[in-house]
Amino acid sequence: MSRDAADAAAAAAVVRADVWLWAARFYRTRALARLALETGHIDVGDLRCKASRALRTGETLHIRRGEERFEVVVLALSAKRGPAAVAQTLYAETDASRLGRALAQEQRRLQPTPHPEARPGKHDRRALRALKSESG
Repeated sequence: MSRDAADAAAAAAVVRADVWLWAARFYRTRALARLALETGHIDVGDLRCKASRALRTGETLHIRRGEERFEVVVLALSAKRGPAAVAQTLYAETDASRLGRALAQEQRRLQPTPHPEARPGKHDRRALRALKSESG
C-alpha cells in the first residue's frame, strides 16, 4: 500500500462530529450541527463534544434535538451527505432511545394544546404590542 493510500485510509477512519451529524441527517446543515455541538446538545459517551472532534465507529452519541432525545451508536463514517436510506445505515438507535422517544411522542399527543378562547380585541392587541415593545 502506498503512502497516499495509507493517508487516505487513515483520514477515512475518522470524521469530524459536525460533518457526521450532517451526513447522518440529524441536522439540515453543518452550521446547525456545529451550533448544536457548541451549545452542548450532543454528548459522546458522557462528555460534551466539540465540532472538530473526530468520531470513530462504535462510539455512543446522545443527541438532544428540540424535544427529541436520541441515543445512537456510530456504525459507519461518512463525510458525504447522501439519501436518507444511506444515512440510516451510519448509525443504530438503541432500543431504550427508541422506546423513550415513542413514549414522549405519545405524552405530547395526549397533552391538550392551549388555545385562546377568542381572538384578541383592540385593548388586548394594544397590551400585546406594549409588552413586545418593552421586551424588544
